[in-house]
Amino acid sequence: QAQLVESGGGLVQAGGSLRLSCAASGSSFSSLIMGWFRRAPGKEREFVASITSNGGTTDYRDSVKGRFTISRDNAKNTVYLQMNSPKPEDTAVYYCVAGRSTWPARSPYEYAYWGQGTQVTVSS
Repeated sequence: QAQLVESGGGLVQAGGSLRLSCAASGSSFSSLIMGWFRRAPGKEREFVASITSNGGTTDYRDSVKGRFTISRDNAKNTVYLQMNSPKPEDTAVYYCVAGRSTWPARSPYEYAYWGQGTQVTVSS
C-alpha cells in the first residue's frame, strides 16, 4: 500500500518555473505507475502526466507537452513534476497518484492511491 504526500505548490508567474514533489511510502512504490492529475475550480479533474514504474516511458496531456516533465527517483521514493513556462490555465490543485494498470493510464479510476493535493496558482 502506498501513501503519497505532495509538496512544492504555490504562486508562480506565467513563464516562470515550479517543481512539484511527491513522497511515497510503502514497499511497493517502485512497482507502481505514478502520475499527476489536476482539478481547476469548476472543472473536472484531468490527467496531466504519468510515468512507468522504471521511469522509462512517460505520457502527457497535449496542453503540457514540451513544458512539463515528469520524473521519478525510486531510490528516494519520489516522483516530480517540473513545470516550466506555466500558464494561468494551469492553475489548479495538483494530485499525485499511483497505481497498477496497463499503459497508458490516463483515467483517474486506474489509480488506487491519491495524495491530498497541492495548490498551484499561475499569475499572468
